[in-house]
Amino acid sequence: MTISFEDQVAIVTGAGGGLGRCHALELAKRGAKVLINDLGGAIDGSGGSSAAAEAVVAEIKAAGGEAIANGGSVSDRTGAKSIVEDAMNAWGRVDILINNAGILRDKSFSKMELDDFQIVMDVHLMGAVNCSHAVWPIMREQNYGRILMTTSPTGLYGNFGQANYGAAKLAQVGLMHTLKIEGAKNNIHTNTIAPVAATRMTEDLIPEEAQKNLGPELVTPAAMFLVSDGAPNGVIMQAQGGQFSLACIVENQGVNIGVDADADDIAANYERIADLTGAKPRGMLQLGAM
Repeated sequence: MTISFEDQVAIVTGAGGGLGRCHALELAKRGAKVLINDLGGAIDGSGGSSAAAEAVVAEIKAAGGEAIANGGSVSDRTGAKSIVEDAMNAWGRVDILINNAGILRDKSFSKMELDDFQIVMDVHLMGAVNCSHAVWPIMREQNYGRILMTTSPTGLYGNFGQANYGAAKLAQVGLMHTLKIEGAKNNIHTNTIAPVAATRMTEDLIPEEAQKNLGPELVTPAAMFLVSDGAPNGVIMQAQGGQFSLACIVENQGVNIGVDADADDIAANYERIADLTGAKPRGMLQLGAM
């Protein structure tokens, strides 16, 4: 089966380089019309230039594809709205949104300024929220949409010096888990990719030798599958260097100690409570009208 995006419109945020650029180029190669969004700033979010986005647009056009550039900030509601409006004005629909834009403000938690925590949350989490919220009514009206969040091993498992980044990245997974439920009736599938790739953002985090086998283009096949017509709904796919796997939240059987259990009982039974033998992926919790 060949995955095609003919007659589809895709938005990729943070697509001026790295993962976003690779995703955008492959979408265009497979027939999509692509809006290339990139603020064009430094990895800490400072500055801005349209040059990076325009360069990717030029690449796509040179290869015979169709693309436009947008320099709006995903962390700003007006900027996020402009991204979607530009795609709608150009092509009249939006089928795919890849929330890829991100910045880094790494520092140990004890030394981190809260402003640096806030801005990372604003770009990664609220950027995904703002863009997804802007495309949501369009996708509902079409009865079709594919949204891809971008998490990270830091979000899933933690990493020293990245409390802000990890919190923002795992928050996108939480957002996905609800959007997968709310969008299902309108054929809107929301998934998450957890990449490890050598990009401008990770060059100081990944050893130089390892970077040779971690090109961002090796992550893109997973992204293409997760935004395709046949995509699953609500999965976290890890991708690095040609290796692909799923991450998920699991729950064990637990121990029924009784309604009179106190903290001492928990302590006495903790090894049994923590035994993950036979643990299974967490099912959807029905919360009624909450």
